[in-house]
Amino acid sequence: MDQRAVFSVNEVAKILGLSRNSAYEGVRRGEIPCIRVGKRLLIPRHAIEVMLSQYSDKASKPEN
Repeated sequence: MDQRAVFSVNEVAKILGLSRNSAYEGVRRGEIPCIRVGKRLLIPRHAIEVMLSQYSDKASKPEN
């Protein structure tokens, strides 16, 4: 992943392997954390890393 602090929704869609529409829907639902700067939606790199680590943590834990 690029070392920039923030990404556009389109860039995050490519990183996550999602369509542009799915990424915007994820932002709208609050599934993809974002910040608004003027009219732009930006997704912090750290937020993506935390989000992905939470999912990988869930996947590695056995269910009871």
